[in-house]
Amino acid sequence: MPRLMRRIQKSAAIPPGTVEYVGERKAERVKISVFDFEDSRLEEKELASVEECFPYRDTPRVSWINIDGLHDTQSLEKLGSHFGLHPLVLEDIVTTHQRPKVEDHEGYLYIVLEMLEYPAGATHVSADQISIVLGRNYVISFQEREGDVWDPVRERLRKGAGRIRKAGSDYLAYRLIDAIVDNYFVVLEKIGDEIESLTEEVSEEPSRATLRRIHELKSEMIFLRKLIWPMREVAGTLERAESALIKKPTVVYLRDVYDHTVQLIEAMESYRDLVSGMHDLYLSTVSNRLNAVMKILTVFATIFAPLTFLAGIYGMNFKYMPELGWKLGYPLFWMISVVLTLTMMGVFRRKGWF
Repeated sequence: MPRLMRRIQKSAAIPPGTVEYVGERKAERVKISVFDFEDSRLEEKELASVEECFPYRDTPRVSWINIDGLHDTQSLEKLGSHFGLHPLVLEDIVTTHQRPKVEDHEGYLYIVLEMLEYPAGATHVSADQISIVLGRNYVISFQEREGDVWDPVRERLRKGAGRIRKAGSDYLAYRLIDAIVDNYFVVLEKIGDEIESLTEEVSEEPSRATLRRIHELKSEMIFLRKLIWPMREVAGTLERAESALIKKPTVVYLRDVYDHTVQLIEAMESYRDLVSGMHDLYLSTVSNRLNAVMKILTVFATIFAPLTFLAGIYGMNFKYMPELGWKLGYPLFWMISVVLTLTMMGVFRRKGWF
């Protein structure tokens, strides 16, 4: 639940457009990698400084500049100054946990996304902010840390498979966005598997740990809802954008991304309903178990009630009490007790009470 109540540690006295990194430092160093390509040529290398990115702004080929680590704000300011990025855009890049959005600036598009990850054995979905700047012949991506879901895109660039090296920077941006959206399906599938196993546990043998995990899943669904719903808006804005940076052939692919976001929302809402219903199922299961215990206790109490009554009467120890002088009084008491017990057990069994 704390992840749903993040506090932005930014002073209110700092003027707008100030580039100050807000967030956890997730990378030890800033890593800059470049793919510079065209149909028959590819150059891939890692750069030592941000200044080495500057020539790729005006190259006739398509360039993908990827930056891992956002804590070196001075280098980001140099990059933004050279590529003409607005100070508010730079501020949004380093102020993590932004709402996914698209902004149309003069000469470039600024896109904010959230990349999700659900590692094996983890109990929470982790999210990292991804910022993408789409220019005429370049794409700049900013990540909080090293490691992403774009390895398939890199492999296709290296092999020249498909149309990725034949198309422009808008198609490359589409592939990056599509990879992030497709990974949402992987995360939701893992959550779906966990919901399925948890449903069986709730139906069979629920515990306090089960209830705690249900509450955690409810928080996860709220968290995912805050990220996935704006993604539909992002995809729809890109599909309908009248920017010259997005060519008409790419719009068809962006429409496909929009369809995927709609599917994600439908799946997420279904899982959300299942988790909500799981809480009611847990309460119902626990209530049924308690009722079963109470029924058994009630049956035994009912069986022993007449025996307690008889024992109470003949335990009063009055001197002139009937039957106290009988030699067969004690065996008769036990015979009556056994007959009463067996009779009542037979009646309860016939009714299906135990």
